[in-house]
Amino acid sequence: MTAIIDYDAGNIKSVEKALLFLGEDVVVTDDPETILSADHVILPGVGAFGDAMRNIREHNLEEVIHQVVEKGTPFMGICLGLQVLFEDSEENPGVPGLGILKGHIKRIPDAEGLKIPHIGWNSLSLSGDGRLFEGLPAEPYVYFVHSYYLEADDPSIVKAATEYGTLIHASVEQENVFACQFHPEKSSEAGLSILRNFLQI
Repeated sequence: MTAIIDYDAGNIKSVEKALLFLGEDVVVTDDPETILSADHVILPGVGAFGDAMRNIREHNLEEVIHQVVEKGTPFMGICLGLQVLFEDSEENPGVPGLGILKGHIKRIPDAEGLKIPHIGWNSLSLSGDGRLFEGLPAEPYVYFVHSYYLEADDPSIVKAATEYGTLIHASVEQENVFACQFHPEKSSEAGLSILRNFLQI
């Protein structure tokens, strides 16, 4: 069973729909016991970093998320769910993230001809050893919707990157923790393959 953490953030329904399409047993919940008993846990999200962290703390989910990670359960953050796994964000200075992974969330720099937020399909440059990307082509196209991006402290955890005005760390993997800045649930066959790979870990 896969638990999708419900903390009043957007995009939960589309993630649930994609997992159900793959035949997965899914529960959307903020119940700590249900989350801790799940085989896989996903933290989706669309919105502002500060709002997300406030909601996570108001739902008393911060400690639960740390417990899930510490016990070795495969855990995936998607979009805003990636960002809150890190230490802080330029979107809301002074608001600490979960700090499970080391790095910082920065605003995509303004550049001529580039629209922010970044909305649309971009190809990924893969490191070659990311478990989420097994069986995918060398430069899969995936769907992004974001104004802020990850700059990870440790380049070895970065398993996919893309360019949009700057180098964007698009997917990371550290032990049982996985995260994607893009939306696998909205990325057609490539995205479903990524979710399927996660469910098989």
